[in-house]
Amino acid sequence: MFVKYPRVVKIGYDEAEGLLVGECFVFPKIDGTNASVWAEQDGLHAGSRNRELSLEDDNAGFLARVLDSYLTNRLVVALGMQPEWTLYGEWLVPHTLKTYREGAWRRFYIFDVYDREREAFVPYDKYMPWLEGLGLDYIPLLEQVTNPSLEHLQKKMMGNTYLVRDGAGVGEGIVVKRYDFVNRFGRTQWGKLVRNEFKEDNAKVFGHQVVAMKPLEEKIAQGFVTVGRVQKVLAKMRTERDVPMRTRIPELFGRVWHDLITEEMWGILKKHKKAVIDFGKLYHFVVVQVKQCTPELFG
Repeated sequence: MFVKYPRVVKIGYDEAEGLLVGECFVFPKIDGTNASVWAEQDGLHAGSRNRELSLEDDNAGFLARVLDSYLTNRLVVALGMQPEWTLYGEWLVPHTLKTYREGAWRRFYIFDVYDREREAFVPYDKYMPWLEGLGLDYIPLLEQVTNPSLEHLQKKMMGNTYLVRDGAGVGEGIVVKRYDFVNRFGRTQWGKLVRNEFKEDNAKVFGHQVVAMKPLEEKIAQGFVTVGRVQKVLAKMRTERDVPMRTRIPELFGRVWHDLITEEMWGILKKHKKAVIDFGKLYHFVVVQVKQCTPELFG
């Protein structure tokens, strides 16, 4: 049975309030595409973030890879031992970050295991030895820390070089988990810090502020429609269809708009309390921002 992986929110959002109070597990965040594998009576099944996959409707070749001998035997053994578990991971295909080591690409890095019977995530110290013994790739723990501060996590994020080529900088960010944490909305919730977004959303931490008399909608678009966000949407579009991007401009606008509204609206309302937003104007400034982020498509 397909179970959608829950959204990981930025640390500082209300959904993650209280996450950092307790024993936290800090992991590298890698920049691929979300995928999952589970077993049913007829064999292995695979999913993307939002749907079950088929060979006719794959996710950047992930299902085909699952059915390849490289993974099939190990996954059959693993899920034969634990048929009630779903394996979630990152299928590492090129998106925004292109600095991963050559041998890292097109592998499935498991980052969570979900027990469908218990409706709960399996803790790292329970699933890691199991995956290790089966020879499956997984995202390793960076640190186990009690009550980490935001500054501590920022330093950990800026030192994360997992899978990155030597001398090619640091990774996309980090994910923080507490396996005993349930947020005030009654949900298990993980939090993340993402490098580019962290700099933009926390200007004071990095020693600069931008003050300008602009329409609220323009401020929102400039604050949340980043080069990283647009490039990530573009990368996803390219994995789905090999069609020139100049012919898909309206789709690009729509998908960035959808990503902004579904992923960031809570953060926007938290940042701009009691805001009255004209969504027609906001869409206009989103389009303007997308054009500024991708001048090569509009030259």
